Amino acid sequence: MLNGFLPTDLRRKRTREGLERCRQHLPKWFQALRALEAFGRVERSPYHNVLVMTVEDPIALLEAVERGTEESPALYDAIARVAPAICSFEFRSADEFKKKAKSIVLEWLPRLAGRSFHVRFHRRGPRHELRTPEVERFLDDALLEALQQAGTPGRLSFSDPDAVIAIDTIDDRAGISLWAREDLARHRLLRPD
Repeated sequence: MLNGFLPTDLRRKRTREGLERCRQHLPKWFQALRALEAFGRVERSPYHNVLVMTVEDPIALLEAVERGTEESPALYDAIARVAPAICSFEFRSADEFKKKAKSIVLEWLPRLAGRSFHVRFHRRGPRHELRTPEVERFLDDALLEALQQAGTPGRLSFSDPDAVIAIDTIDDRAGISLWAREDLARHRLLRPD
């Protein structure tokens, strides 16, 4: 060896081994970020271990990520949950959030008629006076009342419900989805609870 020169094949071998060792020590969020970049634009949020993506088809993304986790157990370890938003909106106050969220969930009355359900709210960001139990109760009550008035009463269930309405906020952006029991059974990365 002269002045750091290594034959090419040894250099490649050492580089590959070094890269593999480095990959094993990368933070899991970084591993997830790299893997998710194949599916679309990924951004880090200001919150610990939370990544945000914007895609045309959130269900297709969920299925692609699940296939990726089957091929790479390390990716499955790096991604705790995927929360595709079927509907999304921005809001400037807690009242505006409640009004917009209520409007969206009431559109799902036909899918909730006579079924058991609950609302699950994941909030990130201190900007608004949104408290998880209050938001969940507000939307649960709005749905129960509307279902009762429609003559198709539903019921709250936190144990094996027919559906879960999942809401995630990051600062002043919200995403909402309705997942049936079958969706939750089929997609292991949804985990709205």
